[in-house]
Amino acid sequence: MRNWFLWLVVGVLSVVAGILALANPFAATVTAELLIGYLFIAIGLLTLVSAFQDQGWAARIWALLLGALMAVFGFNLVLHPLEGIITLTFVVASLMLVMGVLRLAMALTPLAAGARLLLIFSGGLSILLAVMIFANFPWSSAVVLGVFLAIELISNGISMIFVSLDRREATPSKA
Repeated sequence: MRNWFLWLVVGVLSVVAGILALANPFAATVTAELLIGYLFIAIGLLTLVSAFQDQGWAARIWALLLGALMAVFGFNLVLHPLEGIITLTFVVASLMLVMGVLRLAMALTPLAAGARLLLIFSGGLSILLAVMIFANFPWSSAVVLGVFLAIELISNGISMIFVSLDRREATPSKA
């Protein structure tokens, strides 16, 4: 990896941004909500544009409807961020609950023999976090997305730092 130092800088910046997000989880929550809103707008618009490249009217109509729905949802998130925070927190908690139940169900199948304990732990943790969010809903909405963003930034940053340092050591020295 030639530019290991740039990856190191990006990793450090990601960790710092994660720490700042933990210091002010409400601001990070609003930031995460707005980013998601803008992403939905972009994805919706790209879907609308790609609809004209689909073959057949049925595919075009579905792409147009889906694109319009995503764009409208994104605009709604951007124009009404506080309501969007509540909506997204509810969706995230619901997904965590469903994924936790699915992981527990998967742990009971023969396919999970080697990872049964890990799946039980992961599923139980997802369910516990979802219950904690729902128990304090809607007040939990003010910080949940920000804390998740902070954890992701810190985790990503640490990963990038270790990868960059590993690549630095793997770079052949010029002698």
